[in-house]
Amino acid sequence: MLLDLTKSLSFFATLLSLYPVVIDAFFLPATRWQDRLLLALSRLVISACIAFVSGIFFRWPSRSNPDAGQALTATLPIRLFLWSSLALTLLFTIYWYLITSPTCTPRNCS
Repeated sequence: MLLDLTKSLSFFATLLSLYPVVIDAFFLPATRWQDRLLLALSRLVISACIAFVSGIFFRWPSRSNPDAGQALTATLPIRLFLWSSLALTLLFTIYWYLITSPTCTPRNCS
């Protein structure tokens, strides 16, 4: 029972640790994109550590799941982290392209 509670709390910690990554990458006014990238990467490293620990908890065998010896990348927190970091990387690349494109001037792009 304690392991199930730890699994759920660590999964929610993984979810909550991804939230500041999105905020730092896209919603900081009056900062350059280079600064946003560094902030988002530092938060992403912290989120990766939390997802890794949560994935270890999900691999731990219990009475309700005795054959939980699956690969670490097959656990739910790690998959959530990998998919969300892939989506954030794609969105940030599109954002970076739109901001630095030559057709973007201060008048029509903010």
